[in-house]
Amino acid sequence: MKRLQAVLVTAVCAGVLGLAPEAHAGAAKTTYPVVFAHGMGGFDDLLGYDYWGNDYGMFVGDACDALLEVDCNEDIDAGQKSFVAQVAPFQSSEVRGLDLANDIEGFMATSGAAKVNLIGHSQGGIDARKAARVLRERRGVTAVAVLVSVSSPHRGSPVAKYILDLKPGVTSVIAALAKYYGNVVYKAGNDAYAGAKQLVYNDYSSTDGVTTGMKAFNDLYPVSTSYAGRYVSLITAQNGANVNPALYLLSEFFFDIDGDGYCANDGDNDGAGGCGDGVRNEADDDGLVGINSQQMGTRLRYSESTFGFDSVTNDTSVAAVTSLNAPTSAQMTSTSSVISQDHLDVVGVGPDTFDEPEFYAAIFQYIATYD
Repeated sequence: MKRLQAVLVTAVCAGVLGLAPEAHAGAAKTTYPVVFAHGMGGFDDLLGYDYWGNDYGMFVGDACDALLEVDCNEDIDAGQKSFVAQVAPFQSSEVRGLDLANDIEGFMATSGAAKVNLIGHSQGGIDARKAARVLRERRGVTAVAVLVSVSSPHRGSPVAKYILDLKPGVTSVIAALAKYYGNVVYKAGNDAYAGAKQLVYNDYSSTDGVTTGMKAFNDLYPVSTSYAGRYVSLITAQNGANVNPALYLLSEFFFDIDGDGYCANDGDNDGAGGCGDGVRNEADDDGLVGINSQQMGTRLRYSESTFGFDSVTNDTSVAAVTSLNAPTSAQMTSTSSVISQDHLDVVGVGPDTFDEPEFYAAIFQYIATYD
């Protein structure tokens, strides 16, 4: 909406001054289609809100490509191609990532595209790494141009381990996940335990016959230009009453993540790589994932503009994370470019004032620069 206002202001000023109006077309069209990969508990909605929408249900990747169309993202190019993948809401990323790869091949066949770009939120950013490798192995060439993760627990989430450990306030893993993600957890095909075990850093159980956890997953699906041309991530953290009510209650009455300390592996056994700094009540997490878990590849900076275009750029002050299980202290603790939003704000779960259409338009513009 701010971009439309900017265009109108420019047009008025031009008319007054007798100058030709500057043309604004929103974000540039990406070379390859953009595929959105949802997180745990997703596809159609999350806590009653449309996934990948604004607070009113508009899909952020819906280009305004029809006459007089209004329920669309005016900040992206009218010719932009975007798709939303659908995988099992509660499953391991081994399963979800394979499903995602299958969906992507369908999109590629439909659009005739040789490659795609991926935007994954939360577990979707993890699934995307599995899908990128699967596509490479199937097709013999790199099929993902730019892989963007948003709020993804690349080194695990303490909340997942807290729930699996049945800590105070948790009587059942399934009931806990249903409380925060909705009753979709009870539908056929979901495996709540597999989903939760995926998001713990170390293998949660050495006796179940299956190696799980992010540490092992990161070894199998690393940051590699063989699988994707570029890996980038956006990091979120927020504290206090602005946090979504469900996440705020989680942190205030059950568990608050200590998510900005450094050590090798999961030194404090909280379920995430790294160690806390001993201070929980601060903006070091987004309600579900600590900042020490979220950087993959190059860290991105999101800058909002009141009248002009929002932008996403490379944060050159923090080096890229190329070894997911061995980030540096700065990569795990720096608050540089951390977006002040909670885990759910960035995919359209309100109530909030975050401008999701502009946020994703800025990501599209960044992708178009590199794909």
